[in-house]
Amino acid sequence: MIDDVTGRAYRAQRWAARTALAAAGLAVAVPLWYGRLGGVLLLLGGAVGLVVTAAALWWTVSLRGPLRWVAALVALAVPAFVVTLFAATVFWALPLSILLWGVAVWCGRYALRGAGTYRVKERRCPPPKRPFLIMNPRSGGGKVVQYGLRERAERLGARVVVLDPERPQDVTALARAAVADGADLLGAAGGDGTQALVAAVAAEHGVPFLVLSAGTRNHFALDLGLDRDDPAAGLDALTDGVELRVDLGFAGDRPFVNNASFGAYAAIVQSPSYRADKLGTSLELLPDLLTGREAPRLTVRAGEVALKDPQALLVSNNPYRTGDPFGFGRRDRLDTGVLGLLAVRVESAAEAAALILDPAPAALTVHTAVEVVVESDRAEVEVGLDGEALVLPSPVRCRVAVGALAVRVPRKRPGLARHQPRLDWRRLRKLAATVSRTAAPIGHR
Repeated sequence: MIDDVTGRAYRAQRWAARTALAAAGLAVAVPLWYGRLGGVLLLLGGAVGLVVTAAALWWTVSLRGPLRWVAALVALAVPAFVVTLFAATVFWALPLSILLWGVAVWCGRYALRGAGTYRVKERRCPPPKRPFLIMNPRSGGGKVVQYGLRERAERLGARVVVLDPERPQDVTALARAAVADGADLLGAAGGDGTQALVAAVAAEHGVPFLVLSAGTRNHFALDLGLDRDDPAAGLDALTDGVELRVDLGFAGDRPFVNNASFGAYAAIVQSPSYRADKLGTSLELLPDLLTGREAPRLTVRAGEVALKDPQALLVSNNPYRTGDPFGFGRRDRLDTGVLGLLAVRVESAAEAAALILDPAPAALTVHTAVEVVVESDRAEVEVGLDGEALVLPSPVRCRVAVGALAVRVPRKRPGLARHQPRLDWRRLRKLAATVSRTAAPIGHR
């Protein structure tokens, strides 16, 4: 009976793989068939438009004066022109092609479920007796007040400290004092920077950590499967929670739950004007940072990989997806015990275009390592740590504390346990080509 059910499930996945490949092929073929030779030329024109747009974006961020604004105009006008041209030329074929791509993605993910995915290990646990939560009322545009997080948490028996926006407080000291006073759970409602500080204390003292997604982006909450649109839902972990063991990153002695940035972005967030005018500050500083006139010279060592003078470097607590455009910026797991490394060095418009068109561009380095050492030609290194601006002594050693953090999450949550699989077209082709009725599904052999 079990073998019969497994066989039916596998056959369904195999046919889903075939449907995904057929839909993807039709998504390309339909506009080409409709436009005949014009469709082929249109496809080539779209590729040229991508190249021109990438080059124009590079000139926009690396130049100043009138040329910058000309490049910015081109970067806006070319995509608009290409989209308009497609819509005017292929008519109904364009929305049909988009629909077919949607079918291809959905069927592809269905076919690959269980292949390369990972079920997060959960441990049922009793409710905490003395939970302690720190809340930042400024995070996320005031989500703490908007969702009544303090009142809801206190009704569930938690002790809550709301940070005073007018009087800076030491979050780490507050968390340590709470543990000394008997707290058996620490939690934070705020941005990822606040989350990391409280998480480090929780890991240090071996107590579980609760995440309330009250920040702006909440990347850590997203990768834990939490509902970012409803921070109050995280409080369900106080009454109906499970624990996950995840890794915690460190840059020097400073913790991070998401990533540590070095290079251009890290330098930009140091500017006092960045919070008030992100775009204007970035455009003002980027030309000198990208051309090396003002940027520090960085040397990076990550295992057998050595990099010289990257313009931007991202060291993440577990690697981000890079090869799947439908899951870019997500982490499949938070317990692999390695750091992810993304480094970029672009010196020309041609290299900027290659980042889009080349599946393995020379300007981009993707790697994993247990330790990443970042050294500067200056005494200190500017770092963006989970979005917070810091300056650390050079060299900065980034490491991962494996399984250091027990995170308490609700048993029921949107991203429950199983992440979406990578959309791997090579794996789909292998699955679709399998004809044996008894073959084991890919990923279970």
